[in-house]
Amino acid sequence: MTDHDVIVVGGGPGGSTAAGLTAAEGHRVLLLDQETFPRYQIGESLLPATVHGICAMLGLREEIERAGFVRKRGGTFRWGTNPEPWTFTFATSERMAGPTSYAYQVERTRFDSMLLDNAARLGADVRQGHRVLGTIREDGRVRGVRYLDDTGRERLATARFVVDASGHGSRLHQSAGGRREYSPHFRNLALFGYFLGGHRMPEPNSGNILCAAFDHGWFWYIPLSAELTSVGAVVKRESAAKVQGNPEVAYPALIAECPLIKEFLRDARRAADPPYDRLRVRKDYSYDRTVLWCPGLVLVGDAACFLDPVFSSGVHLATYSALLAARSINSALSGLVDEHRCFTEFEARYRREFGLFREFLLSFYETRSDEHAYFRHARRLTRHGGTAGAAFAELVGGVSSVDFSGKLLGEVLAEGAQLQLRGLLGAAAGAEPPMFPGGLVPTPDGRRWQVPDV
Repeated sequence: MTDHDVIVVGGGPGGSTAAGLTAAEGHRVLLLDQETFPRYQIGESLLPATVHGICAMLGLREEIERAGFVRKRGGTFRWGTNPEPWTFTFATSERMAGPTSYAYQVERTRFDSMLLDNAARLGADVRQGHRVLGTIREDGRVRGVRYLDDTGRERLATARFVVDASGHGSRLHQSAGGRREYSPHFRNLALFGYFLGGHRMPEPNSGNILCAAFDHGWFWYIPLSAELTSVGAVVKRESAAKVQGNPEVAYPALIAECPLIKEFLRDARRAADPPYDRLRVRKDYSYDRTVLWCPGLVLVGDAACFLDPVFSSGVHLATYSALLAARSINSALSGLVDEHRCFTEFEARYRREFGLFREFLLSFYETRSDEHAYFRHARRLTRHGGTAGAAFAELVGGVSSVDFSGKLLGEVLAEGAQLQLRGLLGAAAGAEPPMFPGGLVPTPDGRRWQVPDV
């Protein structure tokens, strides 16, 4: 048995973020992942708040800038009643203009390894090939985990806090109590693969994600390099039979039914080298949980919630929830803020961000609207004071400015934009107001909570 301050289960972006931000505070952090990196993962399109905010707070922004990932300035959609593709740019928003008006399309084998290596540099004890079996509970509190090490030997590790960042297949999420609730609206199947030599949109939008609706759902088209493209069909539940059975037959048939994607792939060929040589099927069922934490255990990323990927929110929600969890753990371990109050703040902020994306998706899947209707709905949903286009860009860029009190934050930057500002300026970014009445605010370095000055 070993003793730690924090045990993180899962080494993806959420787990690496939580481990890095708690280890940087000097805590004894153990990170366990059942796989050995680099390993394949889907979810390749990032948002600016991750790149310029959280990765900067981790000290990783410059390394990501040097990695040569495809720069993403926004998104292009063939969606709704407009027969022509339309584009939004992050720079439409004043909050993301200038140095934060882009994100990246990333090969997750490389990106995730960079985050995991960084967590180790920050002081986390990273152990790959270690499979967590379950939690240890004592006196109503999660006290640690049981796991198999890389030799197959069962071991115990104890900690003040356990972070479950092990994804949608989590073995631990039920230990938090409550239940996982699946959305009745987003129950899709995704069939995806990779191509070489696919078409690119004209500059400056060549690095954009392209989302194209068709009768049975929609396609993503993500340029990962000058040659490599991730192409996935997200198919409605009532059309699931099209992807079940023989994916190698279903995939080209679905592409043929979407004229825009078919044209972009006219001169392309399927990738032949691992890990991009395989077709993969994933059940893209969106879900939420009635409980996101309990004493000693907090859920982040897909272990807690999953949302349809049309707005590329997966890595954003994983790293954002991990940041909130790390702040809560660091604050509770310091003894300066009550644990319950810390994790109440975690849950309120996480549910706000997840709920905002979910509510907008409900309207976005109403394909009888055009892009102007989507923009107007984004402005209504976020109570944005500027243009409808800017409201849309901020919503899908992860920097929207709504709170549940019904009151705009005025001129103060919203949470996602504030993350970017803090990532760029550090403590010089200044103090933030509470997001909720009576709530907590981040410390100047962004790693802990504090009670705001009255």
